[in-house]
This record gives sequence, structure tokens and C-alpha cells, in this order.
Amino acid sequence: MTLRVACVGAGYFSQFHIGSWKRMPRTTLVGVCDHDLAKAAATGAPAFDDLQTMLAKVRPDILDIILPPQGHAVTIRAGLAAGVRAIICQKPFCRDLDEARTMAGLAQKAGIPLIVHENFRFQPWFRCIRQALEAGTIGDVLQVTFRLRPGDGQGPDAYLDRQPSFRDMQRFLIHETGVHYIDTFRYLLGEPSHVYADLRQINPSIAGEDAGYVIFDFPTGARALLDGNRCLDHRADNTRRTMGDGLFEGTKGTLTLGGDGAVILRRFRTQEEQILLAPDTHDGFGGDCTHALQLHVISGLLDGLEFENTASEYLSVIKIEEAIYRSDMTHRKVELDDHGPEPD
Repeated sequence: MTLRVACVGAGYFSQFHIGSWKRMPRTTLVGVCDHDLAKAAATGAPAFDDLQTMLAKVRPDILDIILPPQGHAVTIRAGLAAGVRAIICQKPFCRDLDEARTMAGLAQKAGIPLIVHENFRFQPWFRCIRQALEAGTIGDVLQVTFRLRPGDGQGPDAYLDRQPSFRDMQRFLIHETGVHYIDTFRYLLGEPSHVYADLRQINPSIAGEDAGYVIFDFPTGARALLDGNRCLDHRADNTRRTMGDGLFEGTKGTLTLGGDGAVILRRFRTQEEQILLAPDTHDGFGGDCTHALQLHVISGLLDGLEFENTASEYLSVIKIEEAIYRSDMTHRKVELDDHGPEPD
């Protein structure tokens, strides 16, 4: 069976979505909609500048929403009304928790899977690390550190060449980028119990924070540190491959994630290193994680695979994000006493 896919949004990041759909088995890209018809047409797919017209004409099975948060709710509602089989929606998901909760509830009521396009957990290095942690390769995990260093935030022209909307976000580092690592830490370590954050703005040319520390406590006793700074880089031929480097430390060993995407194991009290995952060679974004996520959704629809990152589950990420900003504002550790998937 071949599923029909239509995309809404033809901005910078849509190239990764659309390129993935074009090379994916069991799908056909039947339309791209954007308020700028020329941008939609440039994708090579049937082009539209009106969502309702596209939905009525191409009748997609999957609606892929590649828009900023302010466009999510109205587009989700349109997809639900059109009776699509599934909706994928980019992050940050909706404008706030209340709107996200409403959209998740509407999708559940309609019986239509609504999947948040949270693709970092699908990066091959984090899949490899998850397997190693589940196998007990490094024993009990005590500490995780990720240094976010994309190196794209310096100077008065920061982000103008790729994603200028970043400049106007009142909440930036955590809301736009840090959510990836909130979700990734959940994927690797489970739901956190507390967060503590100290955020700051370095580049005065943007509106929001672009650096800071966030500490996550987990019921297992593990702690994770997100050390983010968009004005600094890391050792990599492509700083957007991994966006930084990571260290995963346990009682029996350490996993190291480098800027090349390789995962290296060093067992406790030894100097020898073992390559668990070779350096990444994909030319596109993030180890082809967009393609991996979209393949996952197709497998869910056609093969019965359980979906990851349904909208109701993803509400946990938004709640943790809110707690991080609350911690930064109050200079206090915040207990996450209301997190996890929302009830059906």
C-alpha cells in the first residue's frame, strides 16, 4: 500500500521533510502548500497556496505540518476535519501548553494519530546509546552531559541566512532547541523528577536566551546536564550533525559522543576504547533523523508499530520546558509533580 503525503510549509527545514518523502518507499508526495506559491512550486511537488484547496484536491493520508507554532492549531484542525489518517507536526509544538493539550485531545477524540516531529531521539547515535544503556553496558548511569555548541549565534547577522525567525523568539535556547534534549534525556533516562536552570543572553541582536545550564534529576539517581551555548562551536566538520558532544557515565564505563556522530565505549578503569557506532557519513541534517522519524510513522500506520512522540505524550516535554523557565526566573530547583503522558 502507498500512502499519500501532503506538506504544509516550504521554509528552510522543509527541505529535509520533503527530500525524505521523495525517497521513501510506500509513500507518494502529492502536494506542498505555502503562502508563497513560488516556494511551494520550487519543491517540485504539486503546489498550493491554500490549505483547504490542497486537502480537497489531493486527499492526503498524512498531513505533514512544517510551520512555526502559531500555525499549528489551525492546520491540525483542518487536517482532522479532512479525515486524514495521521498528522505529523513540527516542534516547538503549538504556542503554549493549553493549546497543545487541546490539539492532543481533539486528535484523540477523532482517533487520528498526531505525532510531534521530535527527531533528535531518532538520530543514530542516540539510538545506539539507548541500546547500550538498556544492555547495561556502562552499568548504572550516574551522569549525562551534553554540550550544545552549534556555533551559529554570533554577531549582528546571526540566523539571518537560514532561520531568521529565531531572532525574534522571546524564548529561544530552550523553547526552540533545548526541547530536543528534554525529549532525548527522557528517551534515554526516563521522566525527570526535578529541574534547575540558569539561562542567559549573550548576543544582543536576538530577543531570547542563547546560553545556559539546565540540570535534570531522575528518580534512578542519575543526573543530566544540558550545557548550551549557541555562540560557541565544537570539534566537527559539520557542527549541525550532532550540534555538540556528549558524555554518558556509569558505574561500569563511559560512552562518548563526538561531533562526528561516533559513539565510543571505555570500560571502567581501562584505557581501551571500543567503537559502538562509526562516524556518521550522511550529508544532510542530524544523521538523517528526519527520514528515520518519517519511516517510523509509516511503519506505525502500515505495520502496527507503536508510535513514539504522540502529542499526548509530548505534553510532558512542554511541561518540563515551562518548569525550566520557571526555575530560571525564580532561581530555584523545580519539582516536576505533574509530568508524563496525559490520560486519554
